[in-house]
Amino acid sequence: MNQILDTNFNDNSKSYKKNNLLKFQFYLSILLIIILIIYIVYTKFKLNNQEKYSKSLLQNYGITKLYSNFVDDNDTNLYENSSIIGIIEIKKINLYYPIFSSYNDELLKIAPCRFYGPFPGELGNLCIIGHNYDNNKFFSQISSLKINDEILIYNNLNKTFSYSVTDIFEIDSTDFSPIYLFDKTKSQLTLITCNNLNKKRIIVKAFVK
Repeated sequence: MNQILDTNFNDNSKSYKKNNLLKFQFYLSILLIIILIIYIVYTKFKLNNQEKYSKSLLQNYGITKLYSNFVDDNDTNLYENSSIIGIIEIKKINLYYPIFSSYNDELLKIAPCRFYGPFPGELGNLCIIGHNYDNNKFFSQISSLKINDEILIYNNLNKTFSYSVTDIFEIDSTDFSPIYLFDKTKSQLTLITCNNLNKKRIIVKAFVK
């Protein structure tokens, strides 16, 4: 009889512990889901704010360009004294952003940045980097471009440079050859972003038409 009671007690104890474990796992799952939702909402909110700030820079840049009508085209100080060297537009993927003259983590969160090379339209390889958020912002869609697609760069002197895509490929993150190996007698453009799936870099090469 005592053996039967002991067995029932042990079974009830195990069942109680199991129920408690299941409850703990359930509440932990709920907590993790809530944290994940908060993180997603916060990330989206922050990204939208960065996008709004980028658009406000474009509006202010438009006002600045009005003053550039009274500046000599040979005045390179207009570049050197400005943190924005122009605008990049790719109509096919609805891309339209200012271009910062230099780069760091904070600037890259706002708009594409010049990583290497000359100013728009000059001889050499103008390399522009931008984030890939796997959505429709910044450089997330440049991998969908095709050969001969048009990329427009507007500089601070009210000039427009039309580039035609000549190549699209991926490289390892340690490969810098598309940046430093180029024809110095031509004006070319290199767009760079990350492929978040395989940790490689997406390269889009283009030349002035």
